[in-house]
Amino acid sequence: MMITADELPDDLNALKAMVLSREAENARLRQIIKELQRHRFGRRAEALPEDQLLLGLEEAEQVEADGLEAKEETSAALRQSRVAKRRTNRGSLPAHLPRIEMIVDVDDHACPCCRNDLHRIGEDVSEKLDIIPAQFRVLVVRRPKYACRGCEGVVVQAAAPARLIEGGIPTEATVAQILVSKYADHLPLYRQAQIYKRQGIDLDRSTLADWVGRAAWHLRPVHQRLLDVLKTSSKLFADETTAPVLDPGRGRTKTGQLWAYARDDRPWQGVDPPGVAYVYAPDRKGERPMTHLDGFVGVLQVDGYSGYRPLAAKNAVSLAFCWSHVRRRFYELAAAGPAPIATEALKRIAELYRNEDEIRGMSQDERRAFRQNKSRPIIDSLAPWLTEQLGLISQKTKLAEAIRYTLSRWEGLTRFIDDGRIEIDSNTVERSIRPIALNRKNALFAGSDAGAEHWATIASLIETAKLNDVEPLAYLADVLSRIVNGHPNSEIDDLLPWAYAPKRDAVTVA
Repeated sequence: MMITADELPDDLNALKAMVLSREAENARLRQIIKELQRHRFGRRAEALPEDQLLLGLEEAEQVEADGLEAKEETSAALRQSRVAKRRTNRGSLPAHLPRIEMIVDVDDHACPCCRNDLHRIGEDVSEKLDIIPAQFRVLVVRRPKYACRGCEGVVVQAAAPARLIEGGIPTEATVAQILVSKYADHLPLYRQAQIYKRQGIDLDRSTLADWVGRAAWHLRPVHQRLLDVLKTSSKLFADETTAPVLDPGRGRTKTGQLWAYARDDRPWQGVDPPGVAYVYAPDRKGERPMTHLDGFVGVLQVDGYSGYRPLAAKNAVSLAFCWSHVRRRFYELAAAGPAPIATEALKRIAELYRNEDEIRGMSQDERRAFRQNKSRPIIDSLAPWLTEQLGLISQKTKLAEAIRYTLSRWEGLTRFIDDGRIEIDSNTVERSIRPIALNRKNALFAGSDAGAEHWATIASLIETAKLNDVEPLAYLADVLSRIVNGHPNSEIDDLLPWAYAPKRDAVTVA
């Protein structure tokens, strides 16, 4: 930018300060442009998204198999080698699967030499995985009526079994399949209707929607109980993500929020089962987590969003912040071009993560002792170094913003050093957010606020079931059946996903 003679200050120091200020502003704007270019044209993360990476691997493995099949057609030795390798690596099929035996016997049981009877000396057994395509069937319920020949007007008949959809045709297992397909496998209802139609079952999308809504109403108390149980924990994770919701009055969508509250104590050998509860809210105001977590006392691990700070002001909640979010800010600077300070900050943060890799699965006391010995010196030297660098650079740069972001949250960022239960980041709850993002990508938006609440209710139960190695379809089918048949509310804990979890001999580490 040119400076005219009329603008030239009398004081040379003032001129120097003006030039430095404009140079800093230009540097900040250049950094913003680089970030926008990388956001628009480049990768937004250090690693490829998992789903895209898996798609690429699928294609590569298919091509490899195609080439090997062609080679094996012309080389018997290569075929035998591949068969032996396949048998070594395939493992065994689960014992719970039904076995249908097929005996492949010789046609003639006489000795080919002397024609005496052959006697059995053993057998070779192999197993193959078979699939029966999804199959619809009709359950016919007959209720005989009885009358007395001697008493007029007497008719006796068994009561009709309870139904989830009164007057409707689905069983609880059918509705559970629709729920899992929509909220776990991310298949919108109109796609499910298309799949069913291929098998001759004409179900309108609106009919499926009616079934989902009724199931969500019955499951709402289980969802509320799940959230209440999680709030009794001494430590939780929290995060939120957008939930686009159709706004008919304006003819477009509005942006709601799905808040996620998760527990996973497995990395430090905690005994409480893992779980996540989503709660829908029409906005991102700070009072939302205040309401959702009313009664919670303990450590809440979150990103840097200021909306969680009022919880800490009540003195009942201690906030632990996320080093992954800190690291991301410095990474964006280093990825845009040469950035010595950002690169050095990344190097020091990487040392903290290497320490965390070594202690995952240890007890909380062991984790705390290790951190005090290995991570404390890194933390103690990092804050003074960041403060020093902040004094050497322009305060208007993105680097200064990253350093101030880190130092302003220092107490929460370093809380994990003194508490073995706390993780270094909030990636646990971010992993629970990913299924929500996938469903949002396929469904685009919820039809209403009530639809978004259904989303939160059912996704909470499905994702908690998955965290506890419980098959969601069997779980939801059983829960819906028990609710319809009058399961007492006083025993609602028996309907929580972890009540269905298989017994484990060893602690599973996330």
